[in-house]
Amino acid sequence: MSSLLTEIFGAAIAVTLVLAITKYWHGRFTKLPLPPGPPQKWISGNLQQLPKFQPWFTYAEWSKVYGPIFHFRAFTINTIVLNNGKAALDLLESRSSIYSDRQTSVMLDILAGRQLSVSRVKFDHPRFRTYRRMLNSALNREAAKAYQDIQTEEVHTLLRGLAKTPQEFLVLLRRNAGAVTLKLAYGYQVTSNNDEFVSQVDNAFIYFGKKMSRLFLVDFFPILRFVPSWFPGAEFKTIAKEFKDAKVDDYPFQWARSRMKSGDFEESFTSRFLLPEDGRVLTEEEEDIVKFCDAGIYAGGADTTVSVMTTFIFLMVRHPEVMKKAQADIDRITNKERFPNFGDQELLPYITAIIKEVQRWAPTAPLGVPHRVIQDDEYNGFRIPKGSTIIANIWAITRDTDIYPNPEVFDPQRHLGDHPQANPFKFVYGFGRRICPGAHFAEQSLFLNIVSILAVFDILPELDSSGKPVEPPVEFTGGITAHIKPFECRIVPRVPQLLETLGI
Repeated sequence: MSSLLTEIFGAAIAVTLVLAITKYWHGRFTKLPLPPGPPQKWISGNLQQLPKFQPWFTYAEWSKVYGPIFHFRAFTINTIVLNNGKAALDLLESRSSIYSDRQTSVMLDILAGRQLSVSRVKFDHPRFRTYRRMLNSALNREAAKAYQDIQTEEVHTLLRGLAKTPQEFLVLLRRNAGAVTLKLAYGYQVTSNNDEFVSQVDNAFIYFGKKMSRLFLVDFFPILRFVPSWFPGAEFKTIAKEFKDAKVDDYPFQWARSRMKSGDFEESFTSRFLLPEDGRVLTEEEEDIVKFCDAGIYAGGADTTVSVMTTFIFLMVRHPEVMKKAQADIDRITNKERFPNFGDQELLPYITAIIKEVQRWAPTAPLGVPHRVIQDDEYNGFRIPKGSTIIANIWAITRDTDIYPNPEVFDPQRHLGDHPQANPFKFVYGFGRRICPGAHFAEQSLFLNIVSILAVFDILPELDSSGKPVEPPVEFTGGITAHIKPFECRIVPRVPQLLETLGI
């Protein structure tokens, strides 16, 4: 057995070398150079230099040395990193017809079975267009208005929770995000802070999000997928099996499906497509498509909303002047006699500016989801080889001084006036044909949550033993989705009469 495994590994190395040499000489005979980048080793390229955690910080530093567009290689895979907004829009938006594919990952797509998920499906797969059509029909700007009652109900639950147990704000924010997306996708009503669905689905996505954000050797040597799980270095097979066995897509979908069969169900994305108006019975393939769209709604909306809301709380602690200005605007509209609502958004441009600035200052997915170019291309005097991975470093883009002067400063005012700076929504929700289909729904949820919290509460720093305010440090954690590290603060009612209307 050991000799067979040695032969397999040797063959993998040989194939990799042949591919690397072929790509190398192909590049030598083209007129244009690759973008610059850190020095490479002949076989592994830059593999040993790649950061294991929070790579957006490293890429931003490399861009200062090698320029806003740089290149690195890991074995046979070329990666081009775009660190400014112009390059990202020029390639991923204007040339989206060739920049909207995904790089095949043996780990994610084959071993973990994610090749047909909304975020992983190949650009030329028939499901890609089907997914986009279904999700856009349910989540576009006009359709998103149909979910305002759900969002209003859940924000009132959030406010009650913050009034009773403000120290548990992180738990309450996660419940809120999970409740809204589960109700929308499956018609499921969350009933507690430790709800079974929220815990099971959320924990799986968070756990595997961290696990899957690593580099796996099997993605560079696909033949390694055939080694047994007990073989040294084959931990990836255990991780993939855990993810596959967790069935995070199946659990809530089967619950919704069973409720529909019983006739006792809430209208949702699932019921809309599983019970079409013409009364026909869906095929197994069609049901599978609905299931993956459901999972896409939850994965794309729950953890990201928690990230933005946590950052908002953090920034209000550190910037009381912004909070006070926003509250004055809200009070001017409501006279502290009612809750603000969706109809107030146009009258409260400073709230929208805060939402934009929160997402600019700390983009939820700092590297987005990598794209793949499907043909050779050229840009700014550089060649971009077919099959290259293209990463938009959204963290660096939202700190591009050509777009956002003094980018480290949290300043909502930059998004107001006659000459506002670039709308960060152009970057933080993805690009081209891979843009997040739930962007309008997300903006709607964030507005209602933020304006409602500011209307009712003051968000204040924690006090130390001598009564002095403690400013939380700027530290991030997370894999694909970035989160401010947990911190303490005080959330204090400022308009108690509004809380009384909620039964507090």
